[in-house]
Amino acid sequence: MEAAYASRAASLQTLDLSPGYASLGERFVELRDPTPLPAPYPVAFNPDVAALIGLDPEQGSRPEFLRLAAGNARFGAVQSFAAIYAGHQFGTFVPQLGDGRAITLGEVRTPGGQRFEWQIKGGGPTAFSRFGDGRAVLRSTIREYLCSEAMAALGIPTTRALAIAGSDAPVFREVPETSAVLTRIAPSHLRFGTFELFHYRGEFDAVKILADYAIEAFYPELLAIAHAGDRYASFFRTIVERTARLMAHWQAVGFAHGVMNTDNMSILGLTLDYGPFGFLDVFDPAFICNHTDAGGRYAFARQPTIGLWNCKALAEALSSLISSDDANSALAAYQPAFRTEYLELLRAKFGLSGARDEDVNLYSSCFDALTAGRVDHTIFFRALSSLGRTSSPYDDRVAELFENRSEWYDWQRAYRTRLESEPRDDATRHAAMRAANPKYVLRNYLAQQAIAAAEQRDYSELERLAGVLRRPFDEQPERETYAAPPPDWAREISVSCSS
Repeated sequence: MEAAYASRAASLQTLDLSPGYASLGERFVELRDPTPLPAPYPVAFNPDVAALIGLDPEQGSRPEFLRLAAGNARFGAVQSFAAIYAGHQFGTFVPQLGDGRAITLGEVRTPGGQRFEWQIKGGGPTAFSRFGDGRAVLRSTIREYLCSEAMAALGIPTTRALAIAGSDAPVFREVPETSAVLTRIAPSHLRFGTFELFHYRGEFDAVKILADYAIEAFYPELLAIAHAGDRYASFFRTIVERTARLMAHWQAVGFAHGVMNTDNMSILGLTLDYGPFGFLDVFDPAFICNHTDAGGRYAFARQPTIGLWNCKALAEALSSLISSDDANSALAAYQPAFRTEYLELLRAKFGLSGARDEDVNLYSSCFDALTAGRVDHTIFFRALSSLGRTSSPYDDRVAELFENRSEWYDWQRAYRTRLESEPRDDATRHAAMRAANPKYVLRNYLAQQAIAAAEQRDYSELERLAGVLRRPFDEQPERETYAAPPPDWAREISVSCSS
């Protein structure tokens, strides 16, 4: 099997590359070469993502790959580019943004016909850098590399990370840091804000060009819809529903994005642009992972609402293509899509094979108990995955997670009553629950430990942690410490938009 794969895998020279999105013309992009990274060296390489795009993973060790990963080369005649877009940032419209430090080197087409943009982040200034240096720091590239791969392993739609190239060249943020370049991969990095830019400029023909490009490239099933208005309405509705389902996945796993601006929202329903993200430690609906979000606009519990708000902003941006009735009909599908997906995910987390109306109250009362008891979200659900129908000494270990144990005892009685009608035996149910409740997530303190080691040119912890996160549902007894709650010093970790 490996030999068969090797015969199909491409080298850097034989990848099927094209300009992709840049073929729409300079109205949509700035043609721009990256700024070379001084004296680059390899920090990380992801063979899984190499295989995803049809690249032979052995290519990652070639000097030519390092030059591409560092932004010191491009793919021959394929012109690299930065995309222009706008966006609502913290609710305020900014009429022009764009790839200020991201440069796309081209689009890879796999033998199976899949499209993947090969983009580097930190490749130097572009026309959209807004006086920035266009660089990324090692800290932020490691965080995005780890989290995008952690999310993929959790089954959550996301951009992917192929590699990190580092350099000792200094970059000045709050303090001097070393620079790095992240190579990230996605079918497309098109954003809600891309459509907003041309809508608010009154360039409605460009909005149509964008929509036609997106439909042909990523929603080809919609081409069968003969009437253009219906086709664009279905396009928008699909984005709305994908966004709703993405929000459900974030909420179920306890992930907070931190900067849900419309320029960070993918038209493919991908988790895009990892900056001040965070997974819940103690369950807290008001959790704010971004210390610059003083008003809590993007607090954990608000994410589904913000997802809908952003879809409404996209509806306005598409108003030259779809009627208000069609837009409202699509937006009305958001809450049902979110609720259906979220309840299905919760049923799996709680180990229930069927749905009952009263289950919603069971879930809600559990989250109330977790909030009041300041219980670790990930540890609790993993522990719940071993709870039997009848009492056992294991109950005490779960109860120890709660500051107020009486709330736990009240809830678990109701839960066990519900389990009486569960047709599966405990062993079967527990296995299913462990497949839905990860033992390992990327807590900020774990990322910080990998960053601290990498800043000393030791990438072994980065590699170990990435390996753990690729198997989040497995027990991995040799890596048990990675499932521990955060230590006291982790309270001092602060992430912001510069992260």
